[in-house]
Amino acid sequence: QVQLVESGGGSVQVGGSLRLSCAASTYTGRTYCMAWFRQAPGKEREAVALIASDSDTAYADSVKGRFTISKDNAGNTLYLQMNSLRSEDTAVYYCAARRPNCLWSAAYYDYWGQGTQVTVSS
Repeated sequence: QVQLVESGGGSVQVGGSLRLSCAASTYTGRTYCMAWFRQAPGKEREAVALIASDSDTAYADSVKGRFTISKDNAGNTLYLQMNSLRSEDTAVYYCAARRPNCLWSAAYYDYWGQGTQVTVSS
């Protein structure tokens, strides 16, 4: 199995930036779709950004233009650069992986990190 560990969460003011990282226990670059999901208390888990095995990307409308997903294949690391943060971005952010292609629903992902809290306050 693939173990995923997120880091980089924290508390930031509205308009600020954070960079999340996800370290994978095995090489995933040309085998897996990698994704960032988030979940606020009482809400459904939602996909934020996807990056395919060929490095094509897709974003939720709510974060398009503000967030950037990328991966470092050599280091087996996934990133989420978050800029212009808003209060509604507050959630636990999860790294996830599945084979072989990307899908929007959390139900189809096999591997999950433990999550990292992002809190955006004014």
